Amino acid sequence: MTDASPAALARQLLAILHKDGSRLHRIDDYLHGRHADPYMPPSADDEYRLLARRAVSNWMPLLVGTPAQALYVDGYRPGQAAGGLPTEVQTTSAEWSHWQRSRLDARQAAVYRGALAYGHAFTVTEKGTAGLVRTKGLSALKTSALFEDPATDDVPYAALTITAKPQGETRGRARMWDARHEYEVLFRSLGDKDGITVTRVRRHGASECPVTRFAALVDLEGRTFGVIEPMIALQDRINQTIFDLLVAQTYASVKVRTATGMAPPIRRDPETGEPVLDDDGNPIPLPINHNARRFLFAEDADVKFGSLDETPLGGFIESVDMSIRHLAAVSQTPPHHLLGQIANLSAEALLAAETSLSRKIAEFRTAFGECWERVFRLSAELSGVGNADDYQGEVIWRDMESRSLAQAADALGKLREQLGIPAKGLWRRVPGVTQTEYEDWEEMAEDEDSVRQLSTAITRATGANSGFAEAA
Repeated sequence: MTDASPAALARQLLAILHKDGSRLHRIDDYLHGRHADPYMPPSADDEYRLLARRAVSNWMPLLVGTPAQALYVDGYRPGQAAGGLPTEVQTTSAEWSHWQRSRLDARQAAVYRGALAYGHAFTVTEKGTAGLVRTKGLSALKTSALFEDPATDDVPYAALTITAKPQGETRGRARMWDARHEYEVLFRSLGDKDGITVTRVRRHGASECPVTRFAALVDLEGRTFGVIEPMIALQDRINQTIFDLLVAQTYASVKVRTATGMAPPIRRDPETGEPVLDDDGNPIPLPINHNARRFLFAEDADVKFGSLDETPLGGFIESVDMSIRHLAAVSQTPPHHLLGQIANLSAEALLAAETSLSRKIAEFRTAFGECWERVFRLSAELSGVGNADDYQGEVIWRDMESRSLAQAADALGKLREQLGIPAKGLWRRVPGVTQTEYEDWEEMAEDEDSVRQLSTAITRATGANSGFAEAA
């Protein structure tokens, strides 16, 4: 960098938001169902435009929610305890207390959904007025960060988030962090480089920028990708096909009755019986009250009745199914998640269908797990409790795979009997078990073990006394 002053950093960060704004807002529009209109002729009337609005079938939230619902941090295991001994996951650790204080059990989902939708999201870890350290999420639409190497660095040297947008004469407001300080930034617009004012607020207390980037996918150029942007073309194709289906269903899905050689009845003067003419001298036809309950007949033998066949809708429906299958294949989403066709599928077939999704989720867990570990190191440094240099810590993800309890119990029993794995080492593999339940089981096991030891001691003492009495 040639200029690392706070004002120069603020200009660069606001310029990033300005440059990426149109792309991110387009992704946001598709996420919330504001899609591009399907093709319509320039002379389309209001009825056509109503059908275009109804043709929007928003699949994007499902593409984001399916992997996000399988991401749930359930614990944190620090790297090493005192003396270099391995540690256990505990809900009473300083790192997990920070997690609970920040209410990240519920708020972590918003971070994952933001990163999956836009390609990246952010968190900031900071000490509040009461001296307690908390972490909260930051939106990708309002936040940007600068890295020396955006492809490999996990520590930004500066970050900015907008807290208030400019309105009229009132300038916008933002918070900015570098390696030491927090700043307040006032700006007129994202593209105005001259109307920026930067004021130092305080030292944030960390040895590096307290903002952490959660990136779903990062290439070697440092570009981040989510799951929505690559699917926009397929989403538009589905919307266009459904629009064509609605047009055919509305205008051409029923048979059209025809009659040739029949003159329509005309309005006549009730006194003279003469035809009533319009301003152009043409007879005024009478409306024909015809519906499915009425029959048409004619006295003239030259009149012929016929019908025009309806347009088959099966081709449109097959086209929609094909596009959804393409969407499932490209997004690595199991087809039965999108189509709802799950009948007559065995457990092996379901497992094979979800293999691709499981691999994608494992990739996201690896990326997001490293980010949470940096958050825990920041919280330890800011609070002074815990190890701020713990690079061996591990985030524990909850097992969210769809397995029945009976299958899991059978498999765990075989691991215990055939491989000799201790029963306690298999507890975490029980489907749906939480860290709190695991610790409760440990306490119950210790209580049962204490009772067993006491019972054994009493039995031995009683047996010894009985033998001594018989000998006497």
